[in-house]
Amino acid sequence: MVKILLVEDNEMNRDMLSRRLRRRGFEVLEAVDGRQGLSMATAIIPDLILMDLSLPELDGWETTRLLRAQRETATLPIIALTAHAQDSDRRKALAIGCDEFETKPIDLRRLLSKIDKLLHKAAAAPEP
Repeated sequence: MVKILLVEDNEMNRDMLSRRLRRRGFEVLEAVDGRQGLSMATAIIPDLILMDLSLPELDGWETTRLLRAQRETATLPIIALTAHAQDSDRRKALAIGCDEFETKPIDLRRLLSKIDKLLHKAAAAPEP
């Protein structure tokens, strides 16, 4: 079963998205802030991370930078989730290491397509 780490501080968003992903067969692990997300990603090594960018404690921007700096998590697929829909936000998220960018409210069909694309790309990549 594919493990997705959902790093989202908003309880309603986290609950809604995790339920929808579980119904589609994913194992969803939840973190409520960047510190917890960083710790869980390092301990569990999920198949993919959904990273809210506006998080308490340690924001999603910095959490992504730290994940990319660690050998164990450097290549994990990360999709940025944000209410900031500006093109500059998208460029910044991709520049810090996110593989994809999804604006809120989440379009589940589009998100699932991005998840599928990244999981296939990761599966096809050679082992380091």
